[in-house]
Amino acid sequence: MNGVINVYKERNFTSHDVVAKLRGILKQKKIGHTGTLDPDATGVLPVCLGKATKLCDVISTWDKSYRATLLLGKETDTEDTSGQVLKESEVNVTEEEIRQIIHSFIGTYGQIPPMYSAKKVQGKKLYELAREGKVIERKPCQVTITSIEIIDVDLPYITFDVSCSKGTYIRSLCRDIGEKAGCGGCMSKLIRTRVSDFQIEDAITLSEVENYRDSNQLTEYIRSIDSVFPFYPAVLVGDKGTRLLMNGNTVPIRYTKEISSDVILDMTGEEHEDMYRIYDKEQHFIGLYKKDEEKGVYKPEKLFFDL
Repeated sequence: MNGVINVYKERNFTSHDVVAKLRGILKQKKIGHTGTLDPDATGVLPVCLGKATKLCDVISTWDKSYRATLLLGKETDTEDTSGQVLKESEVNVTEEEIRQIIHSFIGTYGQIPPMYSAKKVQGKKLYELAREGKVIERKPCQVTITSIEIIDVDLPYITFDVSCSKGTYIRSLCRDIGEKAGCGGCMSKLIRTRVSDFQIEDAITLSEVENYRDSNQLTEYIRSIDSVFPFYPAVLVGDKGTRLLMNGNTVPIRYTKEISSDVILDMTGEEHEDMYRIYDKEQHFIGLYKKDEEKGVYKPEKLFFDL
């Protein structure tokens, strides 16, 4: 199987657990996830199958959305309620004040990643150091909070929806909000509702994957590789360019024809006028190519067929 399944990751499963279980369900080894989701968190986890595993590093960089619940007045070593409590404080902020504080994080800011994370420092994952009882200095990483919508305020709990860039830790956002509120805070609940255009409404659980496999309906829930890039125009390569295409070479523009020329904005709001989806004459998706107008060719960037 080649494509992407939008899996609903359930609580107490790691992202690696999901991949391992899918390998058993689908009897297929070549499977990869698109970015870790904490064991306590639930929600969208796109999983790549077969040739689509080349997409793992691509999808992991796309923007995401979450529904999070923040608990004020409590600080933990993991920055969520599953960790050891380090400090408890009285919550004195009003609802209006906490709303203003939360909205003040919209935009780009330097976020210090949590110690309990898979981020590597000097070749070692931070959570490995944390388990050894070590806390090291971490440099802030620039992250962008695109939007925040507050859903419910029932102090000391606040539930909000947030959309953000790659590399954003929602646990650390909760920590930073609590720090700015003067009472500390940690995350008590997290649901990932979107990864690019993979929505939670379309996600299926592992048990559903198994049921659809048994009823021969699973292919309906596997997205094709090229459908992940609707924002890249499509180009068809004719007979003269086929051999070049199959050898993984550049293809002269004169041997091609655009079959979808609309420039669509991607999920980050960026245009991709120089990147194209290339198809052979039978309309089989070959890969992503960059257009070089000066040299008059399309150059391969990421191929998804077997050379």
